[in-house]
Amino acid sequence: MRNIFFSLTVMAGMVICTSLCAKVKMPAMFSDNMVLQRETSAPMWGTSDKGKTVKVKTSWDGRIYRASVQPDGRWSLSVETPKAGGPYCITVDDGDRTVFSNVMIGEVWLCSGQSNMEMPLNGWSWIYDYEKEIAAADYPGIRLLQAEHVTALVPQDEIAARNGGWETCTPESIEKFSATAYFFGRDILESCDVPVGLIHSSWGGTNIESWISAEALCRMEDFRDRVEWISSFSSKEDMRQRMEADGTADRSNDANLETTLYNAMIHPIVPYAIRGVIWYQGENNASRAYQYRDLFPLLINSWRQDWGYEFPFYFVQLASYMERKDTPSESSWAELREAQAMTLAVENTGMAVVIDKGDTYDIHPKDKATVGRRLALLARAETYGEEIMCSGPLFESYSIEGTKISVSFKYAEGLASSDGKPLKGFAIAGPDKVFHWADAVIDGCKVVVSSPDVKYPLAVRYAWADNPECNLVNAAGLPASPFRTDGWTR
Repeated sequence: MRNIFFSLTVMAGMVICTSLCAKVKMPAMFSDNMVLQRETSAPMWGTSDKGKTVKVKTSWDGRIYRASVQPDGRWSLSVETPKAGGPYCITVDDGDRTVFSNVMIGEVWLCSGQSNMEMPLNGWSWIYDYEKEIAAADYPGIRLLQAEHVTALVPQDEIAARNGGWETCTPESIEKFSATAYFFGRDILESCDVPVGLIHSSWGGTNIESWISAEALCRMEDFRDRVEWISSFSSKEDMRQRMEADGTADRSNDANLETTLYNAMIHPIVPYAIRGVIWYQGENNASRAYQYRDLFPLLINSWRQDWGYEFPFYFVQLASYMERKDTPSESSWAELREAQAMTLAVENTGMAVVIDKGDTYDIHPKDKATVGRRLALLARAETYGEEIMCSGPLFESYSIEGTKISVSFKYAEGLASSDGKPLKGFAIAGPDKVFHWADAVIDGCKVVVSSPDVKYPLAVRYAWADNPECNLVNAAGLPASPFRTDGWTR
């Protein structure tokens, strides 16, 4: 239930605090309506005239913090934040004052990826019940920071934010905001009863390597030459001129140019205090799934190094898409899902499985409410400590027992078929490596798989297709993740 406290106190805070002009300059993350991460030392920074002293006063405790402006004009400090609440005021004074009003203390999440994260609530192909959802999106406890699409050849200090900074969640402000991020944030607000800040920085149709820093990407031999080539340009104009002279296409504004989205849309946010990250991306890298096995952990670990702590990182496994095949076959999308599942080996990560929410003809699943809810289940269980089932069954191990293969799962309590019908989506193969559709029977927390066409089984696959027909779930109704027991290459 929405906390009425937010509605009343926000109105009061807007009356109490007023904004004034000042010489001190701060990034767009610091504005009226911002959310600071609760119970932490939250960094604040900006620029002013060198030699000045910047004072920051926080209204929740009346404390004053001081920082000296360095010769390059920069200053930084950290403020101690309470458990949660607001609205508050933050006064920044370098001789001229600015007052940030309607400030909340709560949970801050960075939301990033490609089009399925970017897809706004009003949708490009219309999410389910979008008109109803937009009309009901009056949540003073949710704050939105929307990063605009910008690329850069080198890391930037400023992020381009819609309307210059944070906005309160209203039907007007949410309409063009990420639907996945909104539904995630709404569930966190209602389950944790604390303000939620959502920083949305995504771009449709982009590769994961665009979101990784040059320093990190250089660690992969596949990209070292590309990163060095990008670093050879002094500016986008220099790139354009040199590429024109070479007779090559102008890619200076291409969002898929390595590191350019990290430079412009992630680096400027560092080190703003966040609780964690939600991520929805991978479609663009599906043809390079084996490479993604290295790229995805690299992104997670490099971002954590940038921020200086191992925040939770929750991501969405690719949904089903494209024409359904009649027989078991190879699949680039299945390989990408496998790469995503392998990333669960990275500490403090979680994967929302949405294999049941895809669309044969649309790469953008319309049920973003379920996507956001399943991401929120991970955060509620793993970050906030709720005793709830947060994941569907995940492959754990298998054993060959004569003509059958027995498969064990994590999160396997109450295994069942989602539609009450026999299990679908399992295939089995022998030494010839030819897969056949299999009979699959639930046996407690295991599934036993067999086929009359395979006398000497060696491997089993589940939902191994672009658009699989599959129905294995657990007691929470959460779908099992696709998997294979073999490592056979095409």
